[in-house]
Amino acid sequence: MRFTPDEMAGAQRTIYAAMPPTPQYAWPLLGQRLGCRLWTKHENHTPAGAFKMRGGLVYLAALRREQPQVQRVISATRGNHGQSIGIAAARHGLQATIVVPHGNSVEKNAAMRALGVQLIEHGEDFQAAAEHARQLAAGEGMHMIASFARDLVLGVSTYWIEFFEHLKQAGEVPDVVYVPIGMGSGFAAAAAARAHCGVGTRLVGVVSAHATAYLDSWRAGRVVQSPANTWLADGMACRSPDAEALAIVQREAEDVIAVTDAEVAWAMRALYTDTHNLAEGAGAAALAGAWQQRERWKGRAVGITVSGGNVDAPVFAKVLQGS
Repeated sequence: MRFTPDEMAGAQRTIYAAMPPTPQYAWPLLGQRLGCRLWTKHENHTPAGAFKMRGGLVYLAALRREQPQVQRVISATRGNHGQSIGIAAARHGLQATIVVPHGNSVEKNAAMRALGVQLIEHGEDFQAAAEHARQLAAGEGMHMIASFARDLVLGVSTYWIEFFEHLKQAGEVPDVVYVPIGMGSGFAAAAAARAHCGVGTRLVGVVSAHATAYLDSWRAGRVVQSPANTWLADGMACRSPDAEALAIVQREAEDVIAVTDAEVAWAMRALYTDTHNLAEGAGAAALAGAWQQRERWKGRAVGITVSGGNVDAPVFAKVLQGS
């Protein structure tokens, strides 16, 4: 998936009208842990607490221009995508309905309701919620927003452009970047930004060891469904990959690896201890992946993303108690 310079510039204007760029830091303690120069991109610092904020802003700005008759939108989420849609819908005067599975994050649900969305709980996992959203969209004439779409990827790519351009100016472009994979927009955005910025950084996708659909599909060369049983990394709980996203992962990934909930919990504790940043499970997965492969990149420049920080307090307390 490629974007023109004009498309990238337009997406940046849309994003920066709503939020500033997020920072990237080389935290010394994290670098000492991994034995490398570790650059961390803080997407937990957006107004939605996650990288998804950017996709919703760009998607709904484009929808408003191209289909001004649309008044109601609907989507499915485990939380961060839903907050993004809620924030962007409010900016454009649209009504947003969000479908989440039963047992979804209590605090993410509360955040979405506070943004004015109509929240519907349906199904036992994300895929069931997404199917219900599609049925509601067809039955009630709402515009369905998928979890992987070109304008979502375009918006998300702006954070990777910030990251690569900053490090190009610093003369320290990472040899490798670890990217969590949920439904694939984050990885596709990293690949698009890499091409746009003209850097040779390798991309390693990180999935949950308890939701291996993208890893299984990457190995098989086709879409393969797999159970999603992670209790901690809900943002990576994908059971059925998007075919277009999978094609990008197959073409652009140096590697795809899996991290366990225990490794993710370790990474959440390490981020809190070394940087005093909160990371949700999926938000810490990149660090968990970099830790798993630390011997491979010792002494090199490595990049990770803290892709979100929306973790429920009881869950985070449990993670900290496991230290």
